[in-house]
Amino acid sequence: MSNCESRWRAPGLFAPVIVLLWFTVAAAAPTESFSTRLYPVLDKAGCKNCHHADGVASATRLHFPPEGSSTQVIDAFGDSLVELVDRGSPEKSLLWNKPTNRIKHTGGERIKKGSAEEKLLLAWVYRLASLTDAQTRQALSFEAEELTRAGKPSRVMLRRLTHRQYANTVRDLLGESSDPTTDFPPEDFVDGFKNQYGSQTLSPVQIEAYSRSAERLAARAFLRGDSRHLIPCAYSGTQAAPCRSEFVRVFGRRAFRRPLNAAETAMYESIFLGQKDFIKGAQAVIESVLQAPSFLFWMEDSAKPEWKPYARASWLSYSLWNTMPDDELLRCAARGELSDSKVDSVARRMLADPRSRPALDEFTSQWLRFDRAQTAAREKRSFPLFNPELVESMTEEARRFVGDLVWNSRNFMDVFRASYGFVNSDLAGVYKVPAPARDYDRTEFPASQERAGVLGQALFLTLTSKTEDTTPTGRGLFVREQFLCQRVPPPPPGVDTNLPPVSENRPMTNRERLAAHTTNKACSGCHGLIDPIGFGLEKFDAIGARREKAKLLFFPDIHEAKVASKQVELDLDTTGQVAGIENSQFSNSRQMGEILAGSKQCQECMVKQVFRYLAGRHEAAADAPRIAQALEAFQKSGYHFQEILISLVESNGTTGQEGTSDGKRNYATR
Repeated sequence: MSNCESRWRAPGLFAPVIVLLWFTVAAAAPTESFSTRLYPVLDKAGCKNCHHADGVASATRLHFPPEGSSTQVIDAFGDSLVELVDRGSPEKSLLWNKPTNRIKHTGGERIKKGSAEEKLLLAWVYRLASLTDAQTRQALSFEAEELTRAGKPSRVMLRRLTHRQYANTVRDLLGESSDPTTDFPPEDFVDGFKNQYGSQTLSPVQIEAYSRSAERLAARAFLRGDSRHLIPCAYSGTQAAPCRSEFVRVFGRRAFRRPLNAAETAMYESIFLGQKDFIKGAQAVIESVLQAPSFLFWMEDSAKPEWKPYARASWLSYSLWNTMPDDELLRCAARGELSDSKVDSVARRMLADPRSRPALDEFTSQWLRFDRAQTAAREKRSFPLFNPELVESMTEEARRFVGDLVWNSRNFMDVFRASYGFVNSDLAGVYKVPAPARDYDRTEFPASQERAGVLGQALFLTLTSKTEDTTPTGRGLFVREQFLCQRVPPPPPGVDTNLPPVSENRPMTNRERLAAHTTNKACSGCHGLIDPIGFGLEKFDAIGARREKAKLLFFPDIHEAKVASKQVELDLDTTGQVAGIENSQFSNSRQMGEILAGSKQCQECMVKQVFRYLAGRHEAAADAPRIAQALEAFQKSGYHFQEILISLVESNGTTGQEGTSDGKRNYATR
């Protein structure tokens, strides 16, 4: 057989059918493309649910284009699949063998063997195998270029203050000690955080809350005269023109985080003059300013060159302090001292400031989803130690644990493998260790408990459990989403998600109950990626206490009964793996912690999580260089978390990031 014949040999009985099919299709429908023929097949098979930048198969070479990509981009993607084709032996191509599960595929069989869809796939494999070397190079380079262009985010000019940023800003602007956001409408988590600008539109309820807050804050500003030193000059009488102008200029500059323009200055002076005395005039200006868009939205960038340094000052302050720029930072902006070459030293000084500590705590509370523990409930008879005070202890331990790693410049990947925690008397009862001499002293855990970093702390183990028991699926899903930055697709519509019930006559471990996921094809693809992670943590119960066996308590029908009618103990199989990471088999949480800490996916995910929090959006293809740069800085530093912050604030787009906006305000769209 000639080389040419060998190259076109299809596997098995499909050979004549597939070759004939391809040439027939090519001749009869030359205008039909990947986007019209094969892409719908792969879409229906669910391939893109895992094979994208944030999918559970993100570590593979196959990444589908972003949602909403043009036909041109999709066709370019189809040609780029030549990378997964063995051009000498097409029947050995991963592009054909993986989705049909001829080669072991974590997602199982996505395209049925012998189906019409498989024939279309194989026809495309042979079409790609026929490309010349020049065509192959062109396909790969064109695809990369188009996907990057398709993945450019909209350029953001303004971002609304989060509730925490609002409270911090009025504290620093007005010397306000109360939190005016307690009656604001709650913020929703989007893409893992509460500050994502895609969800920061202004509702009528929010606007009304801002109005009420501005009125109250202005009324409180001078309760004890000018004890808060808001007026920068001496004044007397109603007019006090020089001081009136000075107040408007100084207060406006601090509130808007940039100088007022002439029209703004005139407007606020007019508001001031509408009142009978100086203090009333100052209050009227404060109330008006606190409702202005330039106060409620901070500049990430500006189309006006004269405001760009102030935008960078706001970017630095809200990124590193979660509050407004102080006077020194505004002076640096005015003097042009926030250029690219000087941002590093400015950022490092800011991180040494005490204001950076609560800013990190806010990131930690959202990244580790404190809210899920704070709203959790537990079956009191099974978990008598659980109460609001214990939850508060859990969140405080996590804050101190992360803060210790960051501010003492430790290896941050120890967040997954450290053998210690920060324990108080409440947590000591859960961890079964002696209470420390002082609350939240660093405490080593006994080796026999196999606790590892956040994976072994009560907070994580509680927020990923249910009212009455643990949930391996929930724990595995949290690891995938928060620690590996991978999105797991939701269950297909109509799938029964109920597990077999547990009874006194048929006691089962969670692993035995979840075995149904491995036999149901609609479930096995995704649950095979998340359940095995959770199995490795099954020796920790629903509030994080160590258990050697699963303890099932069966109570009488009377809910008030405090004593179980029957108690059953079952052996636990805690073997598992993190699919997608090589050599990732483990049997306890410490082993899993080592796997995560040493994984590039996990290290990169830490950078992505910080990026998402700082940028207020999900990363796009065009952000890849920024993330790669920050990851390199993180790794070279010995995994010091502060280097992620430094790198990302240095590379922000206020001076160079390309965007797709026309320069108009774009604070509510993505």
